[in-house]
Amino acid sequence: MASTRRTVKTKIKPPRKHESEVSLDETWSRLSTNIREIHNQNASNLSFEENYRYAYNMVLYKNGGILYKGVCQLVAENIDRLAQSELVPAFPSGSSKDPVQQSQEGESLLKALRRVWDDHTGNMLKLRDILKYMDRVYTKANDVPEIWDAGLDLFLKHIIRPPIQDHVTSAVLSLIQIERDGYVISRSVVKECVDVLLQLSVDHDAKTVYKRDLEPAVLTASEAFYSAEGKQLLETCDAPEYLRRVEARLDSEQARTYHYLFSQTGGPLRKILERHLLTHNLSTVIGMPNSGLDVMVDLDKFDDLNRLYRLFLMVPSGLPTLRRSFKDSILRRGREINLASTSIDTGQDMDDGDLNDTENTKGKDKGQGRTAMGPPTLTLALKWVQTVLDLKDKFDFIWTRAFDNNREVESSLNEAFEDFINLNEKAPEYISLFIDENLKKGLKGKTDMEVDAVLDKTITVFRYITEKDAFERYYKNHLAKRLLLGRSVSDDAERGMLAKLKVECGYQFTQKLEGMFHDMKISADTMQAYRKYLEGVLAPEVEISVTVMTSTFWPMSHSSASCIFPEVLIRACKSFEHFYFSRHSGRRLAWQPSLGNADVRVQFKARKHDVNVSTFALVILLLFENLTDDEFLTYEELKTATSIPDTELQRHLQSLACAKFKILKKHPPGRDVHPSDSFSFNNDFTCPMQKIKISTVSAKVETTKERRETRDRIEEERHHQIEACIVRIMKDRKHLTHNDLVNEVTRQLASRFQPNPQNIKKRIEGLIDREYLERCEDRKSYNYLA
Repeated sequence: MASTRRTVKTKIKPPRKHESEVSLDETWSRLSTNIREIHNQNASNLSFEENYRYAYNMVLYKNGGILYKGVCQLVAENIDRLAQSELVPAFPSGSSKDPVQQSQEGESLLKALRRVWDDHTGNMLKLRDILKYMDRVYTKANDVPEIWDAGLDLFLKHIIRPPIQDHVTSAVLSLIQIERDGYVISRSVVKECVDVLLQLSVDHDAKTVYKRDLEPAVLTASEAFYSAEGKQLLETCDAPEYLRRVEARLDSEQARTYHYLFSQTGGPLRKILERHLLTHNLSTVIGMPNSGLDVMVDLDKFDDLNRLYRLFLMVPSGLPTLRRSFKDSILRRGREINLASTSIDTGQDMDDGDLNDTENTKGKDKGQGRTAMGPPTLTLALKWVQTVLDLKDKFDFIWTRAFDNNREVESSLNEAFEDFINLNEKAPEYISLFIDENLKKGLKGKTDMEVDAVLDKTITVFRYITEKDAFERYYKNHLAKRLLLGRSVSDDAERGMLAKLKVECGYQFTQKLEGMFHDMKISADTMQAYRKYLEGVLAPEVEISVTVMTSTFWPMSHSSASCIFPEVLIRACKSFEHFYFSRHSGRRLAWQPSLGNADVRVQFKARKHDVNVSTFALVILLLFENLTDDEFLTYEELKTATSIPDTELQRHLQSLACAKFKILKKHPPGRDVHPSDSFSFNNDFTCPMQKIKISTVSAKVETTKERRETRDRIEEERHHQIEACIVRIMKDRKHLTHNDLVNEVTRQLASRFQPNPQNIKKRIEGLIDREYLERCEDRKSYNYLA
């Protein structure tokens, strides 16, 4: 029988609890003694392993609370000891007014604070290493700060408190103020203090002691300082100096923030400076008498202007203030230019250069220099444009050099020029005269690039004109004279100007002007054919050169100036008409004597002279051909014989008898021609030159009456243009409200002129009467009638 073996289970007993070999009191006594040695800077004589074991055992045997509280008590006692030994003796006395001594006292306190902080943090680093097991086990289980954080809290509680806190803040503020007053301080000392305050958090949130205490104090002190500083600078500085001081303050505060204040303080601090030194004083500074924006512009102080621009750009209201003042400055200068140009409203000028100019410049005498610049009105017109161009160049340079090509400033610049240029109702005429003067004689000897520069500058001013249709009328008249009298200095320059106008205003604007050039080319070919034609027939006694002008292209306001030609001229005209009509059927030729000129050889007692005169002057001179020296012709007899209108007759008699080269004698002598005067041939006339040019006196700048007539013609043309624009729009849209129609008409015609809404309304009424449009039942819109 087999025996059964019984299995015996092994009994596991719990481990036996070891009693502490050392008592709690003895352990804490040894550890606290060693902690005091650490506070006394004697850590090198201690054993890290031994102190770590003491702390480990206390936590292990559930005495972590006693350890934590005991260590905190020892740290607090050490902080209080350091405060009494280091900080309290360093408190500033406050009795000295000397900035240097105040700076030294403040720096001494901040250095003491830093020493205390360095001592405390050094000790806490050693304690943190010893108490790592406590931080890992006890602090997390009991939800209390780790020993390092507890040390920071104790420093905050025992050091950053009155009166130490107040003295530290006052010391920092005092050092900042001393530096603002121009003295040198130790920035590193302040930086070290700020670093201490930045590492101390309030209640373990993101807000530091620096943000809670020091920054508000710095900003409050800065607010008071710069409020007083702004007022003082306004009283003691001119505008450039004020701007330099403000810029220096901004730079110094930026450097201060960078070197020893917290970077986030820079923004609020800069706002304070901008508010008290800039925003509150923008208008005062820019408008300072004898030193503000106007004076800076006058004296070409580009650096000061650039500084003004950069500073004003920092604040929201700065750029609008600068734009307003900049525009006002330009407008003021523009109004002065306009006022100077209107100081003389009437005057006369030579139609073909200076009074009685000559082709031989060797014989010019001193008397001719008096008229070399032209009469006052033409001079004023040319000076107005040139002054405007110079002003534009000046402000363009300022805009580029001082204002960094800012587009908003450029907009104000353009608005100002447009405003004051259009305040001068003569601006379209003046600009056309300026172009005429330059294309006629001003561009001689200049390169193509210089020609383009002059034309480009003129186009710049032309661009500002709102009444471009008025300019077109004047330009057409002046271009006609240049082409017909052969006074254009360069065909390329003329066509270059035409191309620039086309770019600005479109093909319609220059269509008629280009037609004038086409007529000149066709006329040259026609005259070449006419001369070949004369080779086979009996040629007339007078050789003529004819320009055939298309009436719709050329300004035909001269057609009213009638004239009775002498027989010799009539035969020459008939000869050309016969030739022309043989080549072209269904056309009609109307002679324009007011636009022609002639070369005639005149026999005087001393010698013969070749004289260049206008066609009217030639007709007048031929009446004296068969008269003796003693015979006279009265003004009325001349008028009856020539049928020349009074205005033209007086102008040409004045050029023949009252100018420098007196081919006729006026009785009685004088500068002006009256209906009671009589005239005789001046057989005693002498001149050292063979060729003489008798220029016609003409009103280059329109008189008030002529300008009124021109304005009436322009208004009449505008009526037609407005009506055509309305019909064109309505034909396309079929139906429009009144406001939409007015806005569209204004937009389409803006490139030529600014139509008045009242005129548009009248033209709409006229088109309704003529049944182009009909008014809808709502009385606010229109339909197009096909």
